[in-house]
Amino acid sequence: MLLLFTSLVIFCQCQLTESAYGRSLSDTGKYVVSSGKIKMILDLSSGVAVTSLSVNGKNVVNARDGMITSVTIGNKIFSSLHLLRHPIVRSTGSGIQIKGIRYGDKTITVFETWTFLTNNKNIDWKITRTFSKSISLNVVQSPVINFESISTWDGAIQGYGGLAWFYLFTDKPSSYGVHSRSSSFWKGDKKDGLKITVNTPANNVAMTYKRTKVDRLSYSIMTSSSDIIPLNDTDSHRRQFLRSDGNVWSPVNEKPINATEDILFSYIDNDRAFDRGDLIGVNGKQVNAVLNTIARIGVIDSLHNGGNSWATPYGPICLHEQYIAQLGLGIGDERYLRGYEACLNYYRDHAFKNDGRVFPRWAYTNEDAAPGQFNHDGFYEAQWGILMDSNPDFVSNVSDLFNLTGDRKWVAGQQKACEKALDWILRRDINHNGLVEMMNSNQNEKKSSDWIDIVWASFENAFVNAKLYYALVQWSDIERVLGDPIKSNYYAECARKLKTSFNKNIDDGGFWDEHNHCYVHWRDNQNVVHGTNMVTPVNFMAIAYGICDDPVRQKVILDAIETKMLAENLFFWPLTMASYAPGESKESQYPFPSYENGDLFLSWGSIGVAAYAKYQPAIALKYIENVLNQYGKDGLAFQRYSRKDQSGQGDDILAGNSLSIVGLYQSIYGVNPRYNRLLLNPHLPAQLNGTKLKYHFHGRILNIDLNAANYAVSDGKYAITSAGTFGFNSTAASVTYFDGEKSDASLQVIQKKPVNILIHTWEPATRSWKMVFDHGGSLPTMYKIGQLRAKSQYLLKVNGKPQKILYSDQYGMITFSIPSVKTQEIVVTAKS
Repeated sequence: MLLLFTSLVIFCQCQLTESAYGRSLSDTGKYVVSSGKIKMILDLSSGVAVTSLSVNGKNVVNARDGMITSVTIGNKIFSSLHLLRHPIVRSTGSGIQIKGIRYGDKTITVFETWTFLTNNKNIDWKITRTFSKSISLNVVQSPVINFESISTWDGAIQGYGGLAWFYLFTDKPSSYGVHSRSSSFWKGDKKDGLKITVNTPANNVAMTYKRTKVDRLSYSIMTSSSDIIPLNDTDSHRRQFLRSDGNVWSPVNEKPINATEDILFSYIDNDRAFDRGDLIGVNGKQVNAVLNTIARIGVIDSLHNGGNSWATPYGPICLHEQYIAQLGLGIGDERYLRGYEACLNYYRDHAFKNDGRVFPRWAYTNEDAAPGQFNHDGFYEAQWGILMDSNPDFVSNVSDLFNLTGDRKWVAGQQKACEKALDWILRRDINHNGLVEMMNSNQNEKKSSDWIDIVWASFENAFVNAKLYYALVQWSDIERVLGDPIKSNYYAECARKLKTSFNKNIDDGGFWDEHNHCYVHWRDNQNVVHGTNMVTPVNFMAIAYGICDDPVRQKVILDAIETKMLAENLFFWPLTMASYAPGESKESQYPFPSYENGDLFLSWGSIGVAAYAKYQPAIALKYIENVLNQYGKDGLAFQRYSRKDQSGQGDDILAGNSLSIVGLYQSIYGVNPRYNRLLLNPHLPAQLNGTKLKYHFHGRILNIDLNAANYAVSDGKYAITSAGTFGFNSTAASVTYFDGEKSDASLQVIQKKPVNILIHTWEPATRSWKMVFDHGGSLPTMYKIGQLRAKSQYLLKVNGKPQKILYSDQYGMITFSIPSVKTQEIVVTAKS
């Protein structure tokens, strides 16, 4: 019998007696629930289960225990496969409902009702549950979905932008638990994906991904009115990835009250969801793969973003990494950006000491912590020393994330914390020369002070000061945006003073070593300089962050590094080009090259690319391509690469391995989101000419066309084309052009109809551009031109004909309206 409901197709493979009206169903019944490209088969022949789930015609679940609900109490498992009585099936008019689902034993009964509702895209599975009494549950699976194989999907993207990457589930069994309310399953070489979203406002939600002993992927959803925390969550154990069997989560206590959850099953077109455009000259599939996998694996959970993978044995997060927000620039996913906002709020509230010191690390356990230097939330001072770059890096990540989102309310909520973090470290300028001093004084203490944590950098550390400079410059701009020009000027002046001292020769108290043609790593309290071995992050940051703006020094540094790279035929830049001197590093780092004394760490890729992009972009692109090729060989699933044979080393997999690809977007394509515009500043090698990007900017997709000296940005309605650097922004009724890197609007066009603007000349005395409308008639268009001379006269010409004299106001702005025709050449010229 075929029963047709409003938006649901139900097919009963047995003889029914009034089941559609609520009477008992024969225990051989099977039903098909179908909506769009999602299809389920429900089996009530013995218990109740979804025995088949197909996505666009392909089965991903096909088993008797395919999709069920269950609870574990002590060591007893009760599930919907083994019921205390037959359920009742009825039509709801727009779906199907299964009532009277009861399982348990004499001591406890679980009561459930399942309702399946559909529309033309989704299936909504509503589960209502209660218990016969209050009970402690060891495991809740509501439901558990047993996919056919661990290889059914490559991974699952979480609601906060992180990734459960099944490539890392190397052991059978292994489990990974997260706090997420959605999971988007995808497979890299397949178009079809599946999104599962949980809506249960009154409950907490956690998800667990398990590779089973028989190599299935078991995915379970846990909902509870209680907090869901890792098993044995203590000061010394917060582990959420297990390379063994066992529970990720602690037991939860439930009361005998109704709890409801909606589980939405939706189809994902992966080709559309991850479409980055036409990436000419590079392997676009590999770019996509790196940014969908490696770039996301540092997100351990919903409030824990970092650079180290959740699969790392002790799961560390380094808060002293300034590039975590930058990962979002490449990932291009609103989920990651909003998830990181919540994470930085959590760090603000839990990782700060009262005096403004920012703990540099978090981990599953305290094995890496200095004795007694940790808090209950898992943040700690490292055993290697007071790693001071965590303070500026918190500010840098807040600043970069604000530019990626444009969320002023959020960044205002971070203002006091960022000021506190900066003021703490600025107080460390004990000798008032603009450079902050570390907590350790010299290498004899055998303590570190920065990310390179087993090199004994001390006192005035160029690595930390370079990071501080970047944070000060970024935050000074944000203080201005937030309406505090006094603090903006203060932080800008701190940055200026730091830069001046940084660039002085070592004989004059600076970091520039004229003999070795590089910036040194540090100066100790005895005025002895150390790290004269071309430490690449120090020298790359100096150039990329604008500390070193001397083109002669830039050339000397970059040429020396490239000469050494060619001589050794290295596929990527090492941390140092030569060895640290004896005693400057942990004993295990010798003989050179070894680990932090000379090995290849990919996490500094975006800085290296930025340093070379303006000088010789072809060199930067070469190392980007090398990283992509390496991804094709080993998935970049290593901490670092050996200098000796360039083999992958270490199981501490770093999300930073993707940062060269972020650099491709940021410094080669020149895609630089700002809080009020998309800044486009390409440095495009010839082989990338013709690239067409689809880029997610402030919640919408922009089309970016990159042709030599002919760059364009469009939101689908408005477009701007220019031969050089410019900024783009638009609203529903206007489009704004920003000349060069200026943060204030240069030209705003107010017109509700689609407009294409071609910038010709934008000079102090002459502004000229072409307007192309896709509508006829003479609809008026308003123009606002900024950054002119105040209270001055300008001549307006349209299509070569003088129109009228315009007068700028006291702010140097002109506003005028003229009728629009299909094509107009507009010129505004200063009258002498």
